[in-house]
Amino acid sequence: MAKDGSASFIPTTLAYAVKWAQKNSLWPMPFGTSCCGIEMMSTLSSTYDLSRFGAEVVRFTPRQADMLIVAGTITNKMAPILRQIYDQMLEPKWVIAMGACSSSGGIFDTYSVLQGIDEIMPVDIYVPGCPPIPEGLIHAILRLQDVIQQGEPRPHMLRLSREQAMDAMAYRKVVETSLLDEKKTEGKK
Repeated sequence: MAKDGSASFIPTTLAYAVKWAQKNSLWPMPFGTSCCGIEMMSTLSSTYDLSRFGAEVVRFTPRQADMLIVAGTITNKMAPILRQIYDQMLEPKWVIAMGACSSSGGIFDTYSVLQGIDEIMPVDIYVPGCPPIPEGLIHAILRLQDVIQQGEPRPHMLRLSREQAMDAMAYRKVVETSLLDEKKTEGKK
């Protein structure tokens, strides 16, 4: 209400207001390893001030976070733990793969390094670079805010069983199998 007593209102829809609130109140859960983790920490510092974009409340528990930032090399031993953290986050949740190692394994084409976190979970935004600059992460968060506001389609979400989640390479296999099953059932109709 204005000071003069006249009523003022902003016409909008509830869906638009909910998307606006989600967009401007992202709570990141950092999962930083290697050099990308240092770049992610610098983005959260006062120099780059991520708080001006509505993503300042860093949470170190997955039950209070809705945006997972995976920055750095992920080994096959870390993959089940990372997947468990992802599963414990509440919906809606978003994932940013920051850097070449979390996006594609980077220079580590070995048996012990996961060749991209998209093998164990769906990824919304990829940030290129080795390591990416803090402005790259800021751009990714702004792009993610656009995705949330516009309601763009998200990557295929799939809940794995406990046994499948313990196998670091199971996610992609299960998704491919489920997509093939969906195509078969659509073909029969």
